[in-house]
Amino acid sequence: MALVMNNENEGLQHRRGFIGRDLIGIAAIIAIAAIGYFAFPDNLALLTRMITIALLVLSLDLVTGYCGVATLGHAALFGSGAYAAGILSAHYGINDPLLMMLAGIVGGAVAGLLCGAIILRAHGLPQLVLSIALINLFHEFANKASSWTGGSDGLSGIAPDPVFGLFEFDLYGHTAFFFGMALLLIVFVLLRVLVRSPFGMLCRAIKQDPLRIRAMGASPKAALIRMYAISGAVAGVGGALNAISTQVVGLDSLSFTQSAEALVMLVLGGTGSLFGALSGTLIFMLFEDYVSAANPFHWLTMVGALLIAVVLFAPKGLYGTAAAFVSRRREQHS
Repeated sequence: MALVMNNENEGLQHRRGFIGRDLIGIAAIIAIAAIGYFAFPDNLALLTRMITIALLVLSLDLVTGYCGVATLGHAALFGSGAYAAGILSAHYGINDPLLMMLAGIVGGAVAGLLCGAIILRAHGLPQLVLSIALINLFHEFANKASSWTGGSDGLSGIAPDPVFGLFEFDLYGHTAFFFGMALLLIVFVLLRVLVRSPFGMLCRAIKQDPLRIRAMGASPKAALIRMYAISGAVAGVGGALNAISTQVVGLDSLSFTQSAEALVMLVLGGTGSLFGALSGTLIFMLFEDYVSAANPFHWLTMVGALLIAVVLFAPKGLYGTAAAFVSRRREQHS
């Protein structure tokens, strides 16, 4: 009886610890957003862009960081969500931001199911090859279907209505920024619940030992495809937000460069951690914006030097390394 009571108390303490860290994380996200809002009042478009890319990197972390699936084509999910939301507005005149967001979620999830079903048929390097082939196919399809997507000229004519009929999308980007922050917080909370759920733990176990999971009677492929669909929905939120905030969708949303940069941001912050995905996006995009303005001719060299330094001296990523250091310090003092 006493053993059961102790186990229950330990479980309760763990849950309280998780909730406490989540609340601290949410408070940190809100604080950073507030600092950005007051520090860059004339460049809210950059902050909104960071939010859209952060959603893409979070979605990539679900399949790469938590499931161990190698991919360089994740922008296909992001772009599918952007085009789904944009086409709903430009061709069907449905301009409600929430309906456009729903279209983006569905578009991203469908693309995730398709990509997952194909990519998961291989392992390792063949997975990377398949993901690169898929992003190129998505890009070329969007380019050829110009009557729907605008082709190389981009999809224009997107005119979102005010959010809840009250908050118009102004030229200064205030509504887009706050709308994006609300979406990011909602998605972040849902993903924190997801990765700690039995399904999330199953996906982590598949990454570590898929053979043992198969021997236990579970289907790794079925679980990974479901995670791919969820990842697509998250990426679709980012894509739809990008279409709503910029009111145009270009082929760059389906580019290989977009996918590669998302993977770089994830590695920079630390894989297998939602906080790592967010911190990597923030650091990379701020660093890129600063050095490209300071030295427009050699900024790529400085970005490359940063990435080399992180890989060599912080292989778990900046957030992952910092979290591991704090954990070791706590163990030493306990």
